[in-house]
Order: sequence, then C-alpha cells, then structure tokens
Amino acid sequence: MEYTEKRFEQDIEESMLTNGGYIKGDKSSYNVERAIDLSKLVEFIKATQEREWERYVSIYGSEAENSLFKRFNDSVNTNGLLYSLRKGIVDRGVKLKLCYFKPESNLNPDLVRKYENNILTVTRQFAYSNENKNTIDMVLSLNGIPIVALELKNQITGQSIENGKKQFMYDRNPREPCFQFNKRFLAYFAVDLHEVAMTTKLAGRDTMFLPFNQGSGGAGRVGGAGNPENKGGYATSYLWEQVLTKDSLMNIIHRFLHINVEKKKVMKNGRETTKINQKLIFPRYHQLDVVTKLVNNVKQCGSGRNYLIQHSAGSGKSNSIAWIAYRLASLHDAGNNSIFNSVIVVTDRKVLDSQLQDTISGFDHTYGLVETIGDKKTSQDLKNAINDGKKIIVTTLQKFPVIYEEVENNRGKKFAVIVDEAHSSQTGTSAQKLKIALADNNDALEEYAKIEGEAEEASEDFEDKLVSELSTHGRHQNLSFFAFTATPKQKTLEMFGSRCTDGSFHPFHVYSMKQAIEEGFILDVLKNYMTYKTCFKIAKNIPDNPELPESEAKRAIKRYESLHPYNLKQKTSVMVEYFREITSKKINGQAKAMIVTPSRLHAVRYYKEFKKYIKAKGYDDLDVLIAFSGTVKDGDEEYTESGMNVTKAGNKISEKQLPQAFHGDEFNMLIVAEKYQTGFDEPLLHTMFVDKKLNGVKAVQTLSRLNRTAPYKNDTFILDFVNKSEDILFAFAPYYKETALDEEINVNLIYDTKTLLRNFRIYNDSDVEKFTKIYYKSGTQSNTAHGKITSMFLPIIRLYSEISEEDQFKFKKTIRNFVKWYSYITQIERMFDKDLQKEYHFARYLEKVLPKKSSEKIDLDDKIKLEYYKLSKTFEGDISLETKGDCAMLTNPKTIDNIIGVTGNDELLDAIISKINEVYEGEFSDGDKVMVKTIYGKLLNDSEKLEQYTKDSFEIFNDSFFPELFDKATRSCFLEQSNSFKKIFENRTFYNTIQQEMARQVYRNYRNR
Repeated sequence: MEYTEKRFEQDIEESMLTNGGYIKGDKSSYNVERAIDLSKLVEFIKATQEREWERYVSIYGSEAENSLFKRFNDSVNTNGLLYSLRKGIVDRGVKLKLCYFKPESNLNPDLVRKYENNILTVTRQFAYSNENKNTIDMVLSLNGIPIVALELKNQITGQSIENGKKQFMYDRNPREPCFQFNKRFLAYFAVDLHEVAMTTKLAGRDTMFLPFNQGSGGAGRVGGAGNPENKGGYATSYLWEQVLTKDSLMNIIHRFLHINVEKKKVMKNGRETTKINQKLIFPRYHQLDVVTKLVNNVKQCGSGRNYLIQHSAGSGKSNSIAWIAYRLASLHDAGNNSIFNSVIVVTDRKVLDSQLQDTISGFDHTYGLVETIGDKKTSQDLKNAINDGKKIIVTTLQKFPVIYEEVENNRGKKFAVIVDEAHSSQTGTSAQKLKIALADNNDALEEYAKIEGEAEEASEDFEDKLVSELSTHGRHQNLSFFAFTATPKQKTLEMFGSRCTDGSFHPFHVYSMKQAIEEGFILDVLKNYMTYKTCFKIAKNIPDNPELPESEAKRAIKRYESLHPYNLKQKTSVMVEYFREITSKKINGQAKAMIVTPSRLHAVRYYKEFKKYIKAKGYDDLDVLIAFSGTVKDGDEEYTESGMNVTKAGNKISEKQLPQAFHGDEFNMLIVAEKYQTGFDEPLLHTMFVDKKLNGVKAVQTLSRLNRTAPYKNDTFILDFVNKSEDILFAFAPYYKETALDEEINVNLIYDTKTLLRNFRIYNDSDVEKFTKIYYKSGTQSNTAHGKITSMFLPIIRLYSEISEEDQFKFKKTIRNFVKWYSYITQIERMFDKDLQKEYHFARYLEKVLPKKSSEKIDLDDKIKLEYYKLSKTFEGDISLETKGDCAMLTNPKTIDNIIGVTGNDELLDAIISKINEVYEGEFSDGDKVMVKTIYGKLLNDSEKLEQYTKDSFEIFNDSFFPELFDKATRSCFLEQSNSFKKIFENRTFYNTIQQEMARQVYRNYRNR
C-alpha cells in the first residue's frame, strides 16, 4: 500500500483526467516570466474564433502571439483576470474571448461547441519561478492561464492542511507574476486527507484561509466542522470530484466569483480618508452546495414549490441570496424555456437592507438586470418593475399592500420569491398582499368552479370579489418561495419546509449554528455568561391598606423596583466597572458594549445614570450613546434619541449617523430599548449587559448581536441581571443544529375557534352578512360606507360591555386567535369556504373596534419604599449548547388554546407586597435546589394524572388537583430522606412558595406538549 503524498497527488490527477474534463498539462510550454502557456490560449482561440484570429494575424503578422499576450496582460492589469475571462479582450477592433462559458440552454449548438473547446489542464509539480526551484503540488489551468493552485498534504506522513497554509503564506512570494491578486490564480487550496482550506489572495503572514469543508454531517446536513467519512474514497474527494471538475469550475468562474469592494473611512495624518479594499469572493462549500441543489430541484420540479434554508449567522447569507437570485433569473427547463419571469427578493425590514441591496447590485454583470426598490422609490416603482418583467427585483414587504390590486394580469407568469429572514411576518396581511399581487389564480378559479358548479344568476354583487380572495389562498403553481432564516418557527417550517414521508417538516438545506461556531465564522456568545439575581424587599410607606387589582399592583411594584434610583445606580456601577476592567482591554482596546433595557423610560434613566457615574468618577475614556424610537416623557421633560446623542464637539448625532458614531473611537457603550436588538452588525461589539426578560427567538436574535468576528476578537461576554442560564439555554437549543416540525397544523381548528367565538352570543350570522354587504360592495367606496360599518358594530360593543371582565378578556383572546389562525391557515391551504372568509373579515374589524381596557395605571411611588436591596451573582461560565441528537423537533398545537389567565381578585396591598417578597427576598441554597429537583422528579411519576389534570384551567389545576399531588410527593421524599426535607415542613411559607411556583411550571410544561 502506497501512502505517500506523491500517491495522493497521483490519485487526484487520475480522477481529474478520467472524470473531470481535464488533460495533462505541458510543463515545457509554460512561460514562467509571463505566467501563461500562450500556446494553449492560441490553440483555443483558433478552434473557437477562427475568423477573428485570421483578422488579428492580418494586423500583427508574425507578432500576433506576442501582441495577444501584451493585450491580454494589459487587460488583466487594468481590469483583473476575472473581468477579462468574462468579457474577453478587444485589440484594434478585434474582439477575442479568453474562454467560453456553458450556455444556459442548448438552443445554440455553436456556443455549446465553443464551450467544449475550452482547454482545462492539470499539472503536477508546477514550477512557477525563475528565482527558485519551488513547485506547487498541482495547478489547474484554463486555456493556458493558471487559475487554481493546490498544495496537498498527508497526515500519514506527518503533515496536514496547516502545513499547506504555511507553505502558501511563507514560501510563495505574492509578488511573483502568477501570485499577484486577480492577475492569474483565482483560488488557492490547502488539501489533506481529512480537510480543505481555501483563500483567494496571498498576502504573506496576513493571508486569510477559510474552511472549505462539507461539515461533519455532510453537505446541507447538521454537523460541526470537518468532513464526514467517505466509504468510497478520500474524505476530501468532493473537491476534485465535484467542485473542480470542468463544468463546476467554469460555472464558479462564470456565476459565483465576485469582486467585493469595501470602502472604509479612516483617519490618516489628522484627515479623514477613504480606504478601498478589494476581495475576491469564492463561494464557501455550503453556499455552492445550496445553490446547486436548489437549481437542480427547480429544474426538475419547475415552479410552485417552497424551500426553507436554515443558515446560521456567519453563513454569508447576502452572497447566497445574490447567487440564488442570479441563477434563478437565468434558469431554463429541459425544453429550454425560462422557468421564472422575475425573481423578487423580499425583506420585511421597513428600510431595505443596504448590505443585501449592495451585494445583489454588485453582482450585476449585465447593467439593468437588477431593479432595487430602495428608500427613495415608491410602491409604484415596484408595480412598474413587476409589470415590466424586470429579471431581479429587490424590495421590502411593506410596499406590496399599496399596489397588490394594481399589478397586471399574471396569467402564465411565474415568480421566484426569495425571503430574507423568514418568520411570522410571512403569515401577516402584507405577505397575503404579496401573494395576491403575484399569484396566477386561473387554476384556483377553475378548481372553485368544479366545486361550486355553475354560478347562480342571483348571486350577490360581492360574490366575485369574495371568490377572487379565496382563490389567492394556499400555494400557487406560479410562485416558488425560497426562505432564509437561522431561527425557523413552527409556521415558517410548515409554510416553507420540505414535508417528509412521516408527515414532519424539515429545512431543505442546513448550515447550523454549531458548524458556523466550530468553523470560526461566528463566536459562541454563551461561552462566557454571567447571571445576577436581584433580591429586594418592599415596605408600605402609608398607614392605609388600600384594595388594588392584584396583577396591576404587582406590575407597579416591579416597575417601581426596576426604576428605583438605587437599583439603576448599583447596576450602572457594575456595568461601567466591568467595562473598564475587562471589556476595554479586548479587541486591541476597541471593544464595545450594549446595554439592553426593558423600556424606553428605563433607557433614558440609565443614560442619565451612566453620564452621572462617568462624570463623578472622572472617566474621560468612556462615553455612551442611546437608541430608542419616538419621544419619551420623564416627569416634565421630553427626550428624543437625536436630542440626547451629542459628540464631544457638541454636534448632534442623527439616527442614521448613530451606527457609524458607535463604530468610531469616541463612544464605547450603547443603551438600547428595542432598537438594534436585531439586524445590527457591529463586529467590535464584545459585551452585552442585559436588564430585560428575553424569550425564545428574541433571546437568540438579541444575544447574537455579539457573535460577529473581527481581528483580535477572541471571545464575548454577557452579564444578565434578569434571565436565568437555563432559560437562555432553552431559547438557543432549538436553533443550534437543525430545527424541524412534527406535523402539519390541523386546519379544522379554525372551525373550533369560530364555535368558541359564537358561544359568547355577542354577534350572529345576521351581523356578519350585514357587514359583508357593506364591506364587499362593488365600485368605489361611498362616503357613508365607513359610517355604516362603525354604526352596525355599536349593538355588538354594547353586548360585549355587558359580559364579565373575565369573559371580555377571553373573548378578545379568542377573536385574536381566530384572526391569527385564519391568516396562517389560508397561506398553506385553499379551503374555498366563503362563510369563513366573511367571518374572518368581520372578526378582524371587530377586534379593532372593541374598547380598550380602561383600567387606570396604578402609581405606588409615594405609597411604598425600597427597604432592602441586594445584587448577587448566581451563575458564571459556559452555557453549553451541545445537545443529544441532530434535530430539535418543534410541535404544532393539537387544540386551540383558549385557557386565559384570569385578571385576579383584588387583594390588600400588604398581601401583594408579601407575595413579591416571598419570591425575591430569600435565596435558595444548593440543598434547597436538590430538594426541589427531587420533588419534581417524584411528581413526574404521576405524569398521566398531570397530563389529564392540565386539560382544565390553571385555576382548577392549582386549587383542586395539584396540592394533593404535591403533598404526596413531598411526604414520599421526607420518608426517604427526613433530614434533607425537614425544612419544607417546618416553614409553611417556604412550602407554599415552592408549591405555587412548581404548579405554574408543571402546568406550563404539560400544556405545551
């Protein structure tokens, strides 16, 4: 058995010569000084452009080949090799192609022949220099031009890709003609038996290599870094068997390689200058894989299918979307027909994502191919772009509701819709209007006609409009959706995911958070996590004992505590000192921090406290910015974001200027209320201080602001005053690997919800019909229509006002459920139920006109006081995301959940304060935690009873069933370990607190199953 590097090299060469479309390179004809095998280029031109070459020779005679090299080299030096390969060269009116790319269709056999005449060579031990005798293990050339270099290493002989990287970095002089950026070689690969790394630019010790692996689970599947076992050969054989074959490499040069120009403002000699940096973008393996698989699937299946791409942050999503958009825009089926009329890239951010816009526009090899509907354009520009058949349109979701009825007839037109950050917005009214604007309803209308039979002559004039609405429901054969998200929810998975034979829904392609972290494209933000607990005691500050609504009073007390100057002062001190001691020294002294607050008022108060503390301490190296929307009133003062943010020179910072100001040297910390918790990319952001409850996807999106990589950024840090480590783990776990859905939603739940609504006896069929005749009346809206509708709801509102407060709460919840569920169900299913459609519009309108709860905001500031306060650290370390299995299975609801938390009885202020203090005053010891876990384990032995009892309301469960089960479990534990469980029976308050909190937890867990 040969196991040398030479054998590895030989095996790769044999594969490329046999199956890759290559021929053996001729070392003797390669000119080292010119860095080209000119004879191969001339051979290619003669075979594909005979007339042009004859004319060229007639101009230059015996100097034709030398002139060709000079013109080729001038073009490459001016425009770069990539441009020259794509556009060719022009010399004295003679246009010459340096290569031909594979045509999209086979309609032109001459273009197919010219593509086949490209000469791709593979050369082993490629000598590239006159200065030394160094050789590259393997070089791939296109028509004599060296374009790919490979250094091969072999673990069996003691070397790996790390040795290959070092060879490129330290033994290859970037000034050599063949190594100059975008002049010859376009990509450099370091390859060993297990892994591949790649770069597009040699820059000595500053050379940046990226992993070019499939992932340990295989291409498009869940896994970490590295490659899976290959039972048919080398683990890295995908590189030469798939990526670097003739068809694949030519496709990458033609459609993927991209020059990215970065402009960055820097200070030089006291002046602000613009630094321009060029990068040659070569697709990472998962990007190449997802585009290839999507294109192949669409070619095979045509339009009408949906695709969910679960790609983590750090996946290079903007580039992936751009590559997919361009491929879909030019895609043809087996009959050489264009599959899509237009590709529409949609983001649901109100302001078009500038990075996405710039990336897609920057890929435009044909001027005018891309139409971006940015901030300065209107919905009418979007309408015109759709009607004019622009090939790629980039827009926001919010522009569709304005023009959805004005788009021309889409009969026969097909659209690919690429959704950036797909989540719940895709079930809203804007997404519905998008479908109405683009859907070809003819098939749906024919289907409806078969169901209904011949239309009755006496049908109402609103029927046509109603049927037209029904026909837009469900999926449409002329619409294909390609949805990107790192955090898919249940609805996203069902709308866009791939349905498996067992009825579950999975993403079409996965690049997991786990793989992105392990490959170094993002940082693990949970590696350094610290949690604090706030313990406090509230006391009455008045002799009276007023009676107050319980839930409102609890909120008021919590608000009082969280905004208390002492609380803000203590936390500010912790944050500022931690920043100075730790954060300020990170990222070469450039690290920044974000403070996440629960409200705009909290943000304003924190800002004042930070400014006050920094000034008192004399810290001249710290300054803080604030971000919030609108105007905040605090006492008699009103505050705006732009009014509070001021530079040291006294200049106000506008909302648009804030990200750039934060990135600069003057400001280190940013206090936020809702803003900048999603979609904000600041690589220098290292630390986050969290003083807000975070749940689910919101927690993932907020904390992930830290995960962007930057030079010298080796870690991140989070200090959390509110959330527990286990809650954060619970939020992140579903999105660490692959997220899937157990089964489709039961669409008939909508009928159950309708029945629940009608059981309140607040409205009836007559009310719905009366509304429908006004709402759907044909022609332009009369000046009395709106008045009629609002008037007809008055008796319904009166009936609503007469039912109990608890029933009002339940009715509102139910009507909200109905509207939400129906919007979702009609996105995935075409039901053709006219009565349900009428009910939906009626309910949607009714929900808006129902009176808001008129309870006054309770102000307890002068009635209570903070008697005791303590901040204590509860956790420090790594919240490990490693979980069993490769897939987190989300579940669809099995029943309509209409169990509503009751408002609660009024209680004396003393009792409310007592309850709050029971939870926050004392702290659990380790022994107490063990006790609680043991009791909880005992409770789970009665899981069948728990599941049965949790079908009732929480009040019934908590009052009637749970106390007995809890008592049984605690007594059983006491009999087994009397000393350990003595405390719970000695302190009744302690017993009740644990029982109450455990009842809530158990009920929630079993209800969500």
